[in-house]
Amino acid sequence: MRSVILKPLLRCTGCKLPPRWCICPAAEIIHTPLQIDLLSHPRELNRPSSTGNLIKRVIKGARQIVWNQTASHDTQLTAIAGRELLILHPDGKPLPKRTDLSAIQFLLLDGYWNEARGMSNDLSTRGDFVSLPMHGPSRYWLRGKQEEERYSTAETVVFLLQALGLPEASDKLQVQFELHVYAGLRARGRKDLAGQYLEHSVLRTALPDFINQLNSRRPRRLGD
Repeated sequence: MRSVILKPLLRCTGCKLPPRWCICPAAEIIHTPLQIDLLSHPRELNRPSSTGNLIKRVIKGARQIVWNQTASHDTQLTAIAGRELLILHPDGKPLPKRTDLSAIQFLLLDGYWNEARGMSNDLSTRGDFVSLPMHGPSRYWLRGKQEEERYSTAETVVFLLQALGLPEASDKLQVQFELHVYAGLRARGRKDLAGQYLEHSVLRTALPDFINQLNSRRPRRLGD
């Protein structure tokens, strides 16, 4: 299997994929009344598989804060004036019902699951920990076998938008997420697995022309 991380391969500065598999032309900016922030582990920033980077690219106004040993004291982690800060965490209390979504700020921990556990330290004083109703198999096929009830950062946001009654934004993000996974599989040379992924993907109806274009031969250069 080819690795787009270990080899010194030219990559798009946006989606982090090789130019041959760049998905930036199909990106759609998603508008929501929420403020969505990511506390990202430093290793996530250059991982082509990172869905946190995807969130930053397609969710309007999303901010990415890089975690470090003093991250819990970062002023960006405090609630924005007029918004309540809620931190998504599997062990949090059930998501409370809110009518004014423009008054909420969500913080997601973005990294491998063991990294996210360490990043959650000292954040309890910043806001309330809340959890989401999430179910079904993960569609995140880029990091080996997914354990039950473990989802990528982007999938978590999909569930969040659904829970808050924002189906249009949720559907758009699902398309962007599955495109990210599909292109990532193709970039790794996993044509067989990518084909299996596409069989049950929303991409077949949402972006058929772009998928055909992506799979056609073309020069490997930036801006193609």
